[in-house]
Amino acid sequence: MGAVIPGGVLAFDAGNSKTDVALVAADGTVLGTARGGGFEPQKVGPDTAVDQLEPLVRAAAAEAGLRLGDVPLVQQISACLANADLPIEEEWLTAAFEARGWAESVYVTNDTFALLRSGVDEPRGVAVVCGAGINCSGMLPDGRTARFPALGKVTGDWGGGAQLAEEAFWSASRAEDGRGPATALLTALPAHFGKPSLAALIQAFHFGELPLDRQLDAVPVLFQVAVAGDIVALGIIQQQAEEIVAMAESALRRLDLLSEPVTVVLGGGVLTAGHSVLLDRVTQLLADIAPKAVPRVVDVPPVVGAALLGLDHTAAAPGAQARLRAAFAPSPAA
Repeated sequence: MGAVIPGGVLAFDAGNSKTDVALVAADGTVLGTARGGGFEPQKVGPDTAVDQLEPLVRAAAAEAGLRLGDVPLVQQISACLANADLPIEEEWLTAAFEARGWAESVYVTNDTFALLRSGVDEPRGVAVVCGAGINCSGMLPDGRTARFPALGKVTGDWGGGAQLAEEAFWSASRAEDGRGPATALLTALPAHFGKPSLAALIQAFHFGELPLDRQLDAVPVLFQVAVAGDIVALGIIQQQAEEIVAMAESALRRLDLLSEPVTVVLGGGVLTAGHSVLLDRVTQLLADIAPKAVPRVVDVPPVVGAALLGLDHTAAAPGAQARLRAAFAPSPAA
């Protein structure tokens, strides 16, 4: 049976903490949107995780004046998903989406591709996301991609907010007991958390007075101390910059783009926070290995990229991309 919205796209950007859904017409008009909680198929299984998206699909369809029925809503699902890190996970999730019958065709990939596509005018380039964790992806118009498993240290990853916070505490602890060099992190961290000493701060985390997820608050402290010239903090930031560029270099090489004009999209909370001590170093290191590459920090809803990937698959009409981007553009300040 034909799709309710010919050439339409049902786009998902699903992360660990939130999921955005957009129902988009073939000409790029946004017909409906919805937002829900995190997407964690690794915990509940792919079928249950996709089942949990149904209220969001129903809400987006209702905004468009439609309801879920016996026919597909759209031609194409474009699902950019956190925790779709391995090809087998993409296969499982694709099957789960196909079983729902929401679209005639299903495309599932990792959520880093949504960031990448949101920052380029065609499906060509490389993206590095550095948020709570770190990941990278690259793509070419001919369908070739470069990607990483991004499962943590076991797959060679280093960095992201969680690890930067860990390194900050590690360095401060070693400065306190003499195993490592002196660093202002030793006093800056407890001061930030309102504790008299690093030992008191660690005790507060150990006994649950402070929830462990508050350790991420150490990241802006790390950057503040680095900007003030602390050698230890600067070393951690330097390593993060090197890791960001190492991932980008690997993806560019695998796609034969090292010597080509290309956009390297930078996203995620650590990179979009605007820390010049990190971004300037990334820009410098990237210029050394790919002189024609242009870094671009992107802080737009990644669901835009997911929808653009869907429109790529449906061969949308000219102007659809601009119309879609305009729908998500920030309103001018009053």
